[in-house]
Formats: sequence, structure tokens, C-alpha cells
Amino acid sequence: MGCPGAGAERAAAEALLAESLARKLAHFIRLSDVERQILQSMPARLRQVGARSDVVSEGNRRTELNLITEGFACRYKLLANGRRQILAFLIPGDICDLRVLLTGKMDHGVVAVNDNRIAVIQRQSILDVIEKYPRIGFALWLDTMRDAALYRQWIIDNGRRTSYQRIAHLICEVGARLEVIGRLHGGNYDLPVTQSHLADAMGLSLVHVNRTLKQLRDDGLLSFRGHEVTVVDWERLRAAAEFDPGYLQLSLADAPLLGQQG
Repeated sequence: MGCPGAGAERAAAEALLAESLARKLAHFIRLSDVERQILQSMPARLRQVGARSDVVSEGNRRTELNLITEGFACRYKLLANGRRQILAFLIPGDICDLRVLLTGKMDHGVVAVNDNRIAVIQRQSILDVIEKYPRIGFALWLDTMRDAALYRQWIIDNGRRTSYQRIAHLICEVGARLEVIGRLHGGNYDLPVTQSHLADAMGLSLVHVNRTLKQLRDDGLLSFRGHEVTVVDWERLRAAAEFDPGYLQLSLADAPLLGQQG
């Protein structure tokens, strides 16, 4: 016999996954009613991952995909000397391990920045949906293309931009991504990362990060209160960062036209 409440918990997980995944894929295509119903019918379960714990580890062979429904995480690689390079920050709606649809294996790790709530879905369930509803597959493909564009921007940030521009660009990028999912409130948003995270992401020392954040505050561009970022002047911050959000493909107007189903 199943555990009391297990059915309700599974139903809640499935509803949460469907809502999160549908909202994410809707950034890339206009989902039909049939496609939304298919997403809602996929079985899922919820898992909790504590801060500083791996959501997925490098080298793991995966049969499940993990979608963040609450919390921040980051992609990372560890060097032989134990130093860490953060490759990207993940926010609610992001799939941590989409690459395993094809490879089945992770070539990097994903660690929770704060407490995460994760919706888990079987890899085969998504493959079955893609086979019957290829537009959903196209949307997932576009998501990987957006990730690749984000990586290119980070290469430019860390290779050619000043520390001031790097951190300003990251603040703009995260704010733009959170705005799409309703997590930006005026100029404020929650950014639960430490200066160590910023140093590992931007290739800077802690001293340099601290000095740069102080300069951004002194210039009247932003302020911090705990983990809350307040952008005082978006226009000046974007100009300082040379930030153009086009690479994030946040508008359906930028997406290719795909034939509707259903």
C-alpha cells in the first residue's frame, strides 16, 4: 500500500512541473492547448536539495532530468587544484541537465546556491513526448541554443570586459531573466549568491569583487541589502555593462516560426 498522501504529493509535483516547464517553453514557442495538456500529463516527483549540495554531479549517468522550481543553482567545474569555475547561474524554470537527453552523462556539476526545490521527470518520458510532439523538442533545442549564447557572453565578459563591466553585466543578465518569470519587482530582486560565487564566476579575487561592488554602489548604480539587489539606475547600469538582452531571446518575436499542432 502507498504512503498516505503520496498520491496528492505526486499530483502536486506533476502540476508544478507542468506549470514550470510550460512557462519556460512558452518563452520559445506558443504552446497549443494539446501541448500544454501533454506537459501536464507527464509523471514527476519533487525533491529538496539543500544549499551547497549537488543537484547533479559531474560524471553521473542520468535517467532523470531536474528542473528548478524554487531557488538558485550554478553550473561548475573543479580544476585539479580544487579551484572552482562557475559556468552559469540557474534560476527557477531552468533544467539542470538537459544535455543528458542525448549524452546520458554530465560533463560538469550543478550545485544548489540556496535551498532548492526540484521537479524530477524521467528522461524517457521527455523523449516520448518529443517523438509525438516535435515542436516541444524544438523548444527544448532553442533552450540549449540560449544556453550556448549565454556561455558566449560569459567568455566575452571574462576575456575582454573589465571587472566593473563583468559584474554590471551579470546583474543585468540575472535581472532580465528573473523579470520574465515574475521575480523582478521594480528594481529589486533576490540574488542569493556570495562574493565567493561572484569571484568564481567572473575569474576575480574576493578583494577585487568587494572593491568592484563598492565602486558600483558609490557610483549610484545599485545597492545591496542582504541578498536583495536594488538597481538604482537601470539605464546607466546597462550602459556601463554594454548589456544588450537580445542574446537571451526573451521575446517570442525573436523565435523562429514553427507550425502549430493540435
